[in-house]
Amino acid sequence: MDKVTIPELHEMKRAGRKIVAVVAWDYQIAQIADRVGVEIISVGDSVGVNLWGHSNPMEITLDEMIIVCKAVRRGTSRALVSCDFPARMPAEDVEGSMRAAMRIVEEGGADMVKVDGAANSPETVTAITSAGIPVCAQFERQVDDATAKLVDDAKRLEAAGASLIDFKHSGPVAGAAVVNAVGIPVLGGLGGGPWLDGRLRMAHAAIGYAAKALESDVATYANVARITLEALTAYAGDVKAARQIL
Repeated sequence: MDKVTIPELHEMKRAGRKIVAVVAWDYQIAQIADRVGVEIISVGDSVGVNLWGHSNPMEITLDEMIIVCKAVRRGTSRALVSCDFPARMPAEDVEGSMRAAMRIVEEGGADMVKVDGAANSPETVTAITSAGIPVCAQFERQVDDATAKLVDDAKRLEAAGASLIDFKHSGPVAGAAVVNAVGIPVLGGLGGGPWLDGRLRMAHAAIGYAAKALESDVATYANVARITLEALTAYAGDVKAARQIL
């Protein structure tokens, strides 16, 4: 299959075809997601808390994000690879964001960078896109945000040059309004739904990989944590019983 491009994603929106995006942090999951045929593999800064055990999302560094992005890039041939800026990097830091974007693309191999809090700094989006680097602009609905404000934020991000929008906690009313207000795809994970142009979900959450899935009743597409527990328990039993292990 041909490599996914930004114009193809825009055409999918116009045609009403949903875009599938997953968050991945490693070579193996990237290979599997790419084989599925997802359009976007997003290298999320959530790796620090969810995979490495950080207590705070602000602990992740740019150097660490580049290492993770390299691994995902090696496992991806078709999907578009997007890489997050570290959570500690403010969107308002235009110069810092420019340097980070260049490193993420040149060293990490990303096709696109994702800027958190982009609605607060559309000039950062413009600066990065002017350098030829596509931007996925992320903004989040606050409790008291009116739909009109969110629509305005989305329009400003599109005008600033964003290629995609990641709208967190959109909800069916504001989400649908934003989708209809802009010509670029609007995706979402937390608080998203069929009213958006596509969905973004952590691959590890979809497969029930985390240890907390052992006691969870939340529905997922699989429960790899329980399968892993059973497999390692069987392995430990074979070793203790002095059985031959294939």
